[in-house]
Amino acid sequence: MLLTETLWIALQSISSNLFRAALTMLGIVIGVAAVITMVALGTGAQQAIDQQMEALGGDILSIGRSNRFRHGVARDQASLTTDDAAALARESRHLDGVVPEINSRFQVKYGNRNLSVSVLGTTPNYVDVHGFTIEAGRMFNLADDASRRRVVVVGNEIPGMLDTDAASIIGRTLQIRAISFEVIGVMEAKGSSGWRNPDDDVWIPLRTAQFRVTGNDLVESISVKVREGIAIETAMVDIERILRREHGILPGKDNDFSIFNRKQFLDSRQEAAEVFTYLLAGIAGVSLLVGGIGIMNIMLVTVTERTREIGIRKALGATKGNILLQFLVESMVLCLIGGGLGLALGAGAAYFAAEFAGWQTVVTKASVITAFAFSAGIGLFFGIWPARRAANLDPIDALRHE
Repeated sequence: MLLTETLWIALQSISSNLFRAALTMLGIVIGVAAVITMVALGTGAQQAIDQQMEALGGDILSIGRSNRFRHGVARDQASLTTDDAAALARESRHLDGVVPEINSRFQVKYGNRNLSVSVLGTTPNYVDVHGFTIEAGRMFNLADDASRRRVVVVGNEIPGMLDTDAASIIGRTLQIRAISFEVIGVMEAKGSSGWRNPDDDVWIPLRTAQFRVTGNDLVESISVKVREGIAIETAMVDIERILRREHGILPGKDNDFSIFNRKQFLDSRQEAAEVFTYLLAGIAGVSLLVGGIGIMNIMLVTVTERTREIGIRKALGATKGNILLQFLVESMVLCLIGGGLGLALGAGAAYFAAEFAGWQTVVTKASVITAFAFSAGIGLFFGIWPARRAANLDPIDALRHE
């Protein structure tokens, strides 16, 4: 009953001077809103990286060509071939799939429309290794590759870029470098992987790309999928062993190829995003502390203004604990109301950032609870000194106060 009465008195005191109470709460409102918004941005960035990792495949390694260096200067560049891919597929027990790839940017023509897109020459198991799904039509097969057929599978956004749709483009003809290709399939949407968007790529059989488009039998990269349960590092060691032998690299000599671990790259990005989130939340937390100092300042003024009231309450039997509780509750109510308003403002800011700026934001339950609890803690911490000062007033001196 005492707590209910104390809460009612606190609300009456706040409502008696709403403008001052609003200014007092402003620091808490801004602080909580900033914390919610910043954490939502950081969490959204981490979630975006998780989605990129899922899209790219954390168990996929990319093998690329690297320069040979002599005295710090690149002398020549080694080559990757289909023989390297065949050796990996044949000899490694740690891999579930090996995909040689050629990636070039060419002009693609459809009717009177021209696009500059990435054209990937690869093998039929590309979709399985990279986790793609065919939305319409089919993927080219081993027979298409062996016979160097001029067939093409397009990314999900290509039909729209050509003012058509997935169903209508199947069976139509595209021209790549003035060579006609029949469209046999359309990929399902994959989404951007951060530095490139596979939905605006097109795929043709590897041997078609080598002998009809690029004019050489080299490959630019080889993607491999690590078998489930096998450590990425173990697979990398095995790949290095096989390719060094295929390339005739003597012990002590540098590799003429590089192995790129996508998961390691994305893990580094995620760690950076987490640090950035904590940094933003910390900066926003400073405004909460400033708001708390404002609360303490106003509460000290309130104690001075209500000194005579405190004297009367003590004269009527109120204990130090009653006075202490009254001012602590008043301080916490100010902070909790400000926290509620700041929560609404922060969630609204996160929504508008996602809706109009295109940023990915996530308002989590944990961030809401933490910000709200922190605002209550601010009210308690910065309300202790004014509340103790009020509780320790001498009733006679308080009654004499003008």
